[in-house]
Amino acid sequence: MADKYIPQEIEPKWQARWEKDDLYRSAPPGAKPKYYILDFYPYPSGEGMSVGHARNYVPTDVLARYYRMKGYNVLHPMGFDAFGLPTENTAIKLKTSPHLLNERYSANYVRQYKLMGLSYDWSRLINTAHDDYYRWTQWIFLQIFKSWYDPRKNAAAPIADLERELSEHGSQAIFDYIDTHAEAVGVATKDTPPVTAQQWNGMNRRERNDYLMNFRLAFRAESVVNWDPVDKVVVADEEVEGGRAWRSGALVEKKVIRQWFFRITAYADRLSDDLDTVDWPEKIVKMQRNWIGKSEGAEVKFEIGGGNLHSPVSDHITVFTTRPDTLWGATFMVLSPEHPLVSEVTTPEQRAAVEAYVAFARGETDEQRTAETKEKTGVFTSGYAINPVNGARIPIWVADYVLMGYGTGAIMAVPAHDERDFAFALKYGLPIIPVIDRPERTAKSLVFPSSVREGFRTELEKAGIEFYAAPVGNVGEGLYVTLHGDEQIDGYVTLMRSFLQPNNWNEIVGAKWLFVFDDSASGGGVQALDSVEADRRILQRCKAIYPPVRDNRTVMEMLNHLPFYRDVLFHAEYGRMINSGSFTGTPGDVARQRVTTWLTERGVGKRRVNYKIRAWLISRQRYWGTPIPIVHTPDGEEALDESELPLRLPDVEHYEPTATGESPLAEIRPFVETPRGRRETDTMATWACSSWYYMRFADPHNDQAPFGQKEIAYWMPVDMYVGGAEHAVMHLLYSRMWTKVLYDLGYVPFIEPFKALRNQGLILSPQKRMDEKGHEFYEKMSKSKGNVITPDEVVAEQGADALRGYEMFISDFEQTVPWSTSGVPGVRRWLERVWRIVLAPEEDRGQPTEFSTRELRRVAHQTIQKYERDLLNFGFNTVVAAMMEFTNALFKARDAGLAGTPEWNEAIDILLRLAAPIAPHIAEELWSRKGHPYSIHQQPFPVVDEAAVKEDEMTIVVQVNGKVRDRIQVPVRAGEEAIKQAALASDGARRFMDGKPPRQVRYVPGRLVNIVV
Repeated sequence: MADKYIPQEIEPKWQARWEKDDLYRSAPPGAKPKYYILDFYPYPSGEGMSVGHARNYVPTDVLARYYRMKGYNVLHPMGFDAFGLPTENTAIKLKTSPHLLNERYSANYVRQYKLMGLSYDWSRLINTAHDDYYRWTQWIFLQIFKSWYDPRKNAAAPIADLERELSEHGSQAIFDYIDTHAEAVGVATKDTPPVTAQQWNGMNRRERNDYLMNFRLAFRAESVVNWDPVDKVVVADEEVEGGRAWRSGALVEKKVIRQWFFRITAYADRLSDDLDTVDWPEKIVKMQRNWIGKSEGAEVKFEIGGGNLHSPVSDHITVFTTRPDTLWGATFMVLSPEHPLVSEVTTPEQRAAVEAYVAFARGETDEQRTAETKEKTGVFTSGYAINPVNGARIPIWVADYVLMGYGTGAIMAVPAHDERDFAFALKYGLPIIPVIDRPERTAKSLVFPSSVREGFRTELEKAGIEFYAAPVGNVGEGLYVTLHGDEQIDGYVTLMRSFLQPNNWNEIVGAKWLFVFDDSASGGGVQALDSVEADRRILQRCKAIYPPVRDNRTVMEMLNHLPFYRDVLFHAEYGRMINSGSFTGTPGDVARQRVTTWLTERGVGKRRVNYKIRAWLISRQRYWGTPIPIVHTPDGEEALDESELPLRLPDVEHYEPTATGESPLAEIRPFVETPRGRRETDTMATWACSSWYYMRFADPHNDQAPFGQKEIAYWMPVDMYVGGAEHAVMHLLYSRMWTKVLYDLGYVPFIEPFKALRNQGLILSPQKRMDEKGHEFYEKMSKSKGNVITPDEVVAEQGADALRGYEMFISDFEQTVPWSTSGVPGVRRWLERVWRIVLAPEEDRGQPTEFSTRELRRVAHQTIQKYERDLLNFGFNTVVAAMMEFTNALFKARDAGLAGTPEWNEAIDILLRLAAPIAPHIAEELWSRKGHPYSIHQQPFPVVDEAAVKEDEMTIVVQVNGKVRDRIQVPVRAGEEAIKQAALASDGARRFMDGKPPRQVRYVPGRLVNIVV
């Protein structure tokens, strides 16, 4: 009788053996093909891992084991992203050192990984809080600091090259290039003035350093930042969700301080374009492109006028617009509350109101200010600007829905074709003039009761014009008309002019934008809503005819009171230009380009590319992070020499955040004070360490460089990167930027770090909860909610292999699902069946059944085929399902007496090799007990026998008069006539033919036979 399967006995035994033999150590670079599979490395917390974390690690381990068996040199490493707030906050709370906590937490994670039998190359373990790692983070920072982005090369270059050019030629050529190559907008700080060679050479060292900060890829600048009042730290825009800090959940505040940034804006275009080269989920690619936010348009200059038209021009406001074709519809301008020209354009009479509004806006988050549901607010400055395309004098407002961080912080408001501007204009009574035709050429007209002569309805019907009759408020029945196309609109206008009653008007809204007045009266005829002057003239005439509309300030406000019109008052689609001077009639597909060229020729605008992405804020006012290797000297910020690295964190027993918001390092005088000057006391955000760790794994013990060139060229890029979608913007975007910088500087030979990316779904708590509305839901696992299930408890009860199998089997890889307490025992039962069928196939035999050796080989090799196909498509759940079906087939083959045959032995060998990546411990144990040489994990993966896979028979559906009456098995190679005869002879066919001869027998190859009687 076979021994009982007891995973708690066999698993520790094999884990110890594998570790002793260093079984999973990656070989040095060589001739073997490589496969680099990497998990998003974790932040080690005090709670350790949950079964949710294992959802990431188990499938990648299965892939690593598979590729080893396929003959690849596999790199499957692990490390810890150990700096950051959680450990720091815990250390402050416990009044201990985060160093000690980091070591304790990391050791616990390693224990859990080994408990699950994960095949990491432990010789490559890295920890970002160890100085042998962050030394090279600092080294890379210095390479970035000592570089700038040369737009002419479209690549990073040494800052020394820029200094040489400035000394010989000045910077004008660089800015001229940026002006004519719009994609280069992010390579230098906005509004940096050009200098001549003479000016540069006349600067002292401090002035030169300050000027170079406008170009460096790592630079320090004063900025408005997000301040987390709970964690007492600056957080990047990407770390703020709904106005709250990503980690603490506190509402962020705005502060102005000097911070360190990386000029990721210089790489915006490449970061967007190179997404075409990677195999990533479409949703992740879309999220990155949206974050980069590339938009093409024009930068336009609006002269600032005084309080009246004759005031001299004092300055100009620059606006970025993606729709220069709508300039003729700009009826007002809006500045961000933070715009530097707000105070200049505000008149003394409005200053108090404007300053109060600006103070109010500063208390709002960007998310609050731009929320779609937020009512638009603003204040008039009493200043004016001049629209450069038509000389119109337009009012300047300040409004919080315009952000300083996007474009220029000023917009030309085109309310007819921008939804936010439309709502603002309606609220404040500002003119709305359509300048883009509706592409679908739809218009509406509401015919008021008694406004037309008898017979008008009949004429509408004759003309085939769409309308319906319905009450108009409480004034009687009107006609609601919808017009399609210019011909119908023109015909309707002619009809209306002949039927309109005296002292009435009718409007055509949505296309053409016409008002028809009684010809017999002064101001009669057809008037177009084509300018601000026309808006005033039309509104004045309407008020004279119908006094109830006298409270309206604009024509569009009057029309908006009629619900029938609201779906055609505004549209944002590209279309033919209208009401736009000489450009009227320009097709929408060429309008933007033609207008931009015209603006450039007149010197009032130029083509520009804008990006939503902002410089990457890297500073943190924290102790527990990589020290920034910069010294503040009388000559400005200067880099440490590379020989001075690592710049280590000073040892402290414990510490507190400073009251000023400075880093705790600022209060450690031996660290801060140096003969050269004051050290930088900010540390780098953890994103810096995680932006290159995948490279360090290629050569983790190199103490001369971050990595060797041979190693990095062999292993990189990562072939498969697996982790959560929550890092789609930050970590992945930052890693891509660092890779491109190092590529430009010649340190790496690849432009993208991760060839393929896959995201796993979350595993939720198994307990259902109910919200306040009575809806049931599953919670996330969290220690605070007391619902965490750890790998430790599952392994102790069911074994690591059962846990691994269920982590694969639970659902599709990317799906979020609740944990099932009955799921792991189900997989355990399958493993017990594997144990029995391998070691004691003759025990407890079932009833004899039919199962041929040919069928056994077919099932075995079809399983290999399905296993590989699904595994490579991340169909881990169907891989396990196929293995369970294969196990069932083996029991059937046993009951048919096939145990001990060559085909049986081949099938058992295949079963064990296929099980090895999924359940490595039981596979190793059974392999050993079958007398095979150690280790199964060094054996080749089974190869499909294509001949064995082919089916001998196929199932053919038998229909009689179109209805299914039977199914028959026929040889795959059977001819058509033989299949027809077999169908006619089937029990189902004979029963439903009832002795009648067939009129027709039709065969659909490989599928069915239809008998017609």
